[in-house]
Amino acid sequence: MKKLLLSALALTSMTLFAQEEETQQVQPQETATPRWTKGGNASLMFSQSAFNHDWTGGGTNNVAGNLAISYAFNYKKDKWAWDNNIYIDYGLTKLQDDKFTRKTNDRFEINSVLGKQATEFWYYSLFLNFKTQLTDGYKYTATDRTLINKLLSPGYLQSGIGMLWKKSDNLKVNLAPVTAKIVTARKQFTSPTSANYIANFYGVEDNKNIRFELGFSANAYAKFNIMDNVSLENILSLYSNYLDKPQNIDIDYTLNAVLTINKYLSTNFTFQAIYDDNAARAVQIREVFGLGVNCKF
Repeated sequence: MKKLLLSALALTSMTLFAQEEETQQVQPQETATPRWTKGGNASLMFSQSAFNHDWTGGGTNNVAGNLAISYAFNYKKDKWAWDNNIYIDYGLTKLQDDKFTRKTNDRFEINSVLGKQATEFWYYSLFLNFKTQLTDGYKYTATDRTLINKLLSPGYLQSGIGMLWKKSDNLKVNLAPVTAKIVTARKQFTSPTSANYIANFYGVEDNKNIRFELGFSANAYAKFNIMDNVSLENILSLYSNYLDKPQNIDIDYTLNAVLTINKYLSTNFTFQAIYDDNAARAVQIREVFGLGVNCKF
């Protein structure tokens, strides 16, 4: 009788164990929250104007194109967040009877912000910003042109610590009261004996390659839809140099408006305003408007 009871108990235990193991095997696994979010957009805007010999209103035949690429890759795990953005803009225009193809836009920029969460929306932050242009820039006359800048001349590198307020990937503000800034330049622009010498080249002293600054930086980003197919992207950067004329605040504001027509076509408008008294003692303004062919990736 004891042997029979022991055998029954053993058989029951083995059956329950097998059922439990089978249940564990068929139980669906929980889907892990993605740590990386990535995405980008490329658009090519094209415009062309042509006039025949009988056109009396005046005008010059021209062709223009502008390529804009933006890519974001953000990381989120526990209390850590790391946001990264790359921007490339490049534009050319060609006028009839002009021997030069003129550059209308040239921008390469990288933004990176690392944050550790302190409260629901506030993070301790460390940021890095780098921007320059890709190709040579010229000042034109009626018959000739003069080289005025190149890759890394100027180049801007900023890094600082502070606090990041982040409501979402599309709404955030970073404040960095301790920010180091370096402006780079080739000596062909800063050497008085060079043919391309420019006095006080973007604030870099004669025969120097860099200018060092220490100051306060504020960066804001806001992107939202005003209609189902119309989006507005606002990018604002402010900087004050503690070491030299802190009241002269550098301002860089960009507005990107996109009206989506369909999956591949959109109307794009870009407005940018810059004030930097080391570059020009006036507000620099750039506008680009046209029909764009888009590709998301």
